Amino acid sequence: MSETPHNPQYSADSIQALEGMEHVRMRPSMYIGDLGTRGLHHLVYEVVDNSIDEALAGHCDAITVTINEDNSITTVDNGRGIPVGIHKKEGVSALEVVMTKIGAGGKFDKDSYKVSGGLHGVGVSCVNALSESLKATVYLDGKIWEQEYERGKPVFAVREAGTTDQRGTTVTFKPDPQIFQQTLEYNYDTLAGRMRELSYLNKGITIHMIDSRRTDEKGETIRETFHSEEGLKEFITFLDETRESIIKDVISIEGEKNGIPVEVAMVYNTSFSENLHSYVNNINTHEGGTHLSGFRRGLTSTLKKYADSSGLLDKLKFEISGDDFREGLTAIISVKVAEPQFEGQTKTKLGNREVTAAVSQAVSEMLENYLEENPNDAKTIVQKVILAAQARHAARKAREMVQRKTVMSGGGLPGKLSDCSEQDPARCEVFLVEGDSAGGTAKQGRDRKFQAILPLRGKILNVEKAMQHKVFENEEIRNIYTALGVTIGTEEDSKALNLEKLRYHKVVIMCDADVDGSHISTLILTFFFRYMRELVESGYVYIATPPLYLVKKGAKKEYAWNDDQRDLLMQQYGQGASIQRYKGLGEMNAGQLWDTTMNPEFRTLRQVAIDSGSEADRIFSMLMGDEVPPRRDFIERNAVYANIDA
Repeated sequence: MSETPHNPQYSADSIQALEGMEHVRMRPSMYIGDLGTRGLHHLVYEVVDNSIDEALAGHCDAITVTINEDNSITTVDNGRGIPVGIHKKEGVSALEVVMTKIGAGGKFDKDSYKVSGGLHGVGVSCVNALSESLKATVYLDGKIWEQEYERGKPVFAVREAGTTDQRGTTVTFKPDPQIFQQTLEYNYDTLAGRMRELSYLNKGITIHMIDSRRTDEKGETIRETFHSEEGLKEFITFLDETRESIIKDVISIEGEKNGIPVEVAMVYNTSFSENLHSYVNNINTHEGGTHLSGFRRGLTSTLKKYADSSGLLDKLKFEISGDDFREGLTAIISVKVAEPQFEGQTKTKLGNREVTAAVSQAVSEMLENYLEENPNDAKTIVQKVILAAQARHAARKAREMVQRKTVMSGGGLPGKLSDCSEQDPARCEVFLVEGDSAGGTAKQGRDRKFQAILPLRGKILNVEKAMQHKVFENEEIRNIYTALGVTIGTEEDSKALNLEKLRYHKVVIMCDADVDGSHISTLILTFFFRYMRELVESGYVYIATPPLYLVKKGAKKEYAWNDDQRDLLMQQYGQGASIQRYKGLGEMNAGQLWDTTMNPEFRTLRQVAIDSGSEADRIFSMLMGDEVPPRRDFIERNAVYANIDA
């Protein structure tokens, strides 16, 4: 490579030193994760976190979050109010410093906040930088103070705007369309789910959620109020409402160990899955960490000690494992850590070593007391553990059968899989297609270089209601494992995946656009969530969106994906237009399926993401479990097309 001794266009002046707000706008994904739906909603969480921190410090007990008609957001709290005095170092109001300086705020002063939420500490200044407009109003010492901003820059200096007998802070912001180009529309259920979660994690706080864009059957604005007096105990009851408990009460503890506040709630149910949800300073640590390790250690050692002393294990011919103690367990672990250290790819894995012992001790004491005071429940739990151990041994044989048939074991690919020729997983995608008919059409229409097709016969097993060995024995599920090339894991962690062996970086669920197709999609998603969760969390799972209609008039034709598009096309085409309703993928020819659903240039794939592990757990349990009334209510509220049988 030749060297150029002097380039007049590249000098010291060419180096951009992006600071603070400019850097947030230039690299927003570094601060909020992404610029899609998740990042948009993260803005709300950052503002609400400030109010929650006031509550944790004992200065706030009411928060209101409103989605305004123009999709802007207003948050109101009754905390102390952001200080407005002149900041000595910056020479401007402290309110302006908090709103315009990244890393500024009371959270870094341990005298003001011993514990604070929020993941990156960027807070409301980051929200300000990514908003088209933001207005902050502070009610402090009998006066009202305000300041407005445009894309992070103050429109005017902080000014007095009247008197008041209120206190607190109100923030109204509108996300910037220059930044959020995918969507600017807030999802009420997503925000309400997080506010509900926060109310359980911070008992005694009242959080009002309002959607000014919509009204109910009575014509009243949509609103909900979230308040919990018992915290995690109520959270467990909410999460497990569709499962059948095998013990009479929720086991719970709240206290402080080694200076670390620990709160735990747990219950055993008749399901075969383990559902653990962990939080640090209100952050959902879905990658776990030292607090989760402490919980597992305390649970296993205490239950094993009790089971050994009870004599119930005397006839068991093999050792009990940690997994056996957690089958059918739903638990929530919440800790408050002054200076949390996060690890992991998404910075949601707690690394503070001192937390392990604190949680382990708390759980051991809690369980010892409960087992001693509730001997009948204790016996029921141990019997559940024994059944889990027996099922695990049966599952080992089934799991080994799957392993022998994986690509890495040399057993070959499933006979029904039509593989692609490309070898780089990052360029490959596999379509899980409902039925042989649609599978045949997809095979004809695909691009053989990078698209593979795996037809699934009918509806796969509902893993929500099946024991583990039944899951691994199911032929369709074995075919999915084998086609993807992933290994299943060990007895210690039977659901751990080796994603390094994954053969496709796009796993696309492609089912009919009808009720049966939706059911099959849900069955597959339930399997992925319970047994291949890393696949979803890594962003490898997608859902294809085939069209519902073809509107034609003479030589003109266009596809419609919903009723509104169909009606608009019919209006544009006028008299003489005809509609073809696609009841299934098999009704399309190969060219149509390629044009609408498989061609990367024109198709729409919906990436599956887990915004809230606890909410996803609750919904899968409700949709695929045994309890009918909650499922019926959910379908009636959310179904686009469905006839609900009595």
